[in-house]
Amino acid sequence: MTGARTRPTMVENFLRAPRSAGAVVADAVRLVGLVSVVVAAIWFEPTDAGILALALPALVVPRFLGARPAFDIVTGVTVLVAAWSNVIDLYRTFPAWDIPMHLVATGVLATLAYLAAGRFDVVPLPGDPDFRRRTGVVVTTAFGLALSAVWEMVEWLGKTFVDSILVTYDDTIGDMAVGGVGALVAGILMARVRLVARDAADDAAGVTRGR
Repeated sequence: MTGARTRPTMVENFLRAPRSAGAVVADAVRLVGLVSVVVAAIWFEPTDAGILALALPALVVPRFLGARPAFDIVTGVTVLVAAWSNVIDLYRTFPAWDIPMHLVATGVLATLAYLAAGRFDVVPLPGDPDFRRRTGVVVTTAFGLALSAVWEMVEWLGKTFVDSILVTYDDTIGDMAVGGVGALVAGILMARVRLVARDAADDAAGVTRGR
């Protein structure tokens, strides 16, 4: 329909220059993530550098998705703290630290998963006229539970083939439960708080109106 706006592609979102101080900070967090891998490769073990390298995709995904800078920053900081906590053995030193990390990290990643699904038109994006709060809550929680299960599989693989990671039945179930709660809270927040950058949200609504 004439006058309908085209939603920016994910590549266009990624290549777009920062438009605010928050966006600059978010890009700085991404740079810290890259530097962290180099630092770990030089002064720590190769497996530590690998752990930090695994965090890099989660640092760049928010930019591809056109995430709001505040959420972009929260995602980057959360992922880096979780990765560095592993590198410096914080989970062994303070076993309870595992709980808030699973709570927050799972919520953040589940939200990213929902936004990614929205970008591929699997679910309505927040801000889209077709978006329903209950859909955001239910789907985000489901993504969180699925990610929690995958993460526990990764921990089992790490314990079996890489390192002596502490993995017990109670720990696994507890981590998945906490992750599910984090995803539920994230879904509720996503349904009420704008997590997509204003221009991206406006473009998404413009596409819907033009269909």
